Amino acid sequence: MSALGRIGLVADDDAYFRMAVGTILTREFGFTGVFEAASLDEALECLSGNVSISTALFDLSMPGMQTPTNLRAVRECFPSTRIAVISGSNSRRDILLALEAGVHGYMLKNLSIKDLATALQTVLNGGIYVPASLADLSSTPAQPIVAMPPEAVSSESVGAAAPLTPRQQDVLDLLVRGKTNKEIALALGLGEGTVKIHMTAIFRYFGVNNRAAAAVAGARPYPVRRRTLLGTASNGNAADPRQ
Repeated sequence: MSALGRIGLVADDDAYFRMAVGTILTREFGFTGVFEAASLDEALECLSGNVSISTALFDLSMPGMQTPTNLRAVRECFPSTRIAVISGSNSRRDILLALEAGVHGYMLKNLSIKDLATALQTVLNGGIYVPASLADLSSTPAQPIVAMPPEAVSSESVGAAAPLTPRQQDVLDLLVRGKTNKEIALALGLGEGTVKIHMTAIFRYFGVNNRAAAAVAGARPYPVRRRTLLGTASNGNAADPRQ
């Protein structure tokens, strides 16, 4: 399949690394454009505003990411986009959490340019790239590719749901106060599409499927609850389930 016309996104807080990966995508795979983002919110804004993005690469340590399980919300909101991680973390837990979230690959930043290009080729061709170090209990960095479907990694193997990020807690705080997605977006300086993605992550965290249930759950004590930048977490009534 030709790569002609492909548009990519590289989300990493290291500008030089974004540039390097972007160069690989354009020179090696013929991408006609590569967007860059330095945080999770920037990446979500970019994905929401550019439906032509076919491949998005995420760093786990950039601002706002906090946990690889947040990638599940991205996968659910952008099902046609190939989502992969390029991370400096060789942690077995991080790799398993990312795969359980449904990413199409997990690449280590210490790969050579040649090996990184090979890994990207696997992802772009529809495969799943997994570092061989996943099979090494000592977590010693290794190279090759082991293809496996995301569903092969059980959620039970990676533990309970990851905590909400600070941004998601801000969104939840406003939801509990009865704010609509549009009002939340205005208050936080985000796009409505980005708010929707954070809302998806919130629903998954509480195991609910609507705004009212999430608001009720958010009004009660929950792990990592904090005093938000918007004020003390509300203990009021459930929000109006308007969109």
